[in-house]
Amino acid sequence: MGILNVTPDSFSDGGIFLPTDKAIAQGLRMMEEGADIIDIGGESTRPGARPVSVQEEIDRVLPVLETLRAQIPLPLSIDTSKPEVMRAAVAAGAGFINDVRALREPGALEAAAELGVPVCLMHMQGKPRTMQENPRYDNVVADVTEFLGKRLQVAQTQGIPAVRLVIDPGFGFGKTLEHNIELLRGLKQLRGLSSAVLVGLSRKSMIGKALGLPVDRRLYASVALAVMAVQQGASIVRVHDVGPTVEALRMWAAVYPESRRE
Repeated sequence: MGILNVTPDSFSDGGIFLPTDKAIAQGLRMMEEGADIIDIGGESTRPGARPVSVQEEIDRVLPVLETLRAQIPLPLSIDTSKPEVMRAAVAAGAGFINDVRALREPGALEAAAELGVPVCLMHMQGKPRTMQENPRYDNVVADVTEFLGKRLQVAQTQGIPAVRLVIDPGFGFGKTLEHNIELLRGLKQLRGLSSAVLVGLSRKSMIGKALGLPVDRRLYASVALAVMAVQQGASIVRVHDVGPTVEALRMWAAVYPESRRE
């Protein structure tokens, strides 16, 4: 999954792809580099990010989504928690909803059930503006697994079948470096929820904290984390740098073809 942020304030690429023409060019580039799906987001969820209105978010994402839908055959994902944006995006051609709030916003659960597309439910402790202020867990792997299990049950009760549900442990969303490391080591436990697992580790602050690297020097570590995540059972890796990640994962699959079928 290639990340396409059309925002002025995302932690890694804020403002770079906000102009529609640059966003389109990046989407085409990620397709050429081997992306299987492109995730379009119009509101930053980095720590401290300001919320945006429904209309502002729609105005950012729809021109990009509509243009890419007409030009490329890949599935397009909408990264949003707002039911209004979900409806507008799916009407414009999005085939996947990626929700960092796991359909907890008012009306989001009902909208996702009605729209009939796959949905990713992510774990986040707290809210984007405050989530990194002293996050605590009794056992981060068990706590995240329990939360996602409950959200899966709620979604299925609402009428969303299990086959359309994906889960994301939410690396960096209300977690310390130690929490993130524990989650990655214990990622296989999430497979017990009988759902596809999406992982987003690309350029995350855990790399900066572990290696002391700024955002623009986190490529190699991001690729390494993507490979580790797939080894631990991830089905989808959400990344900024599609080409290098695809090459690394293809090499891994060539060496361990039996793991690819698990």
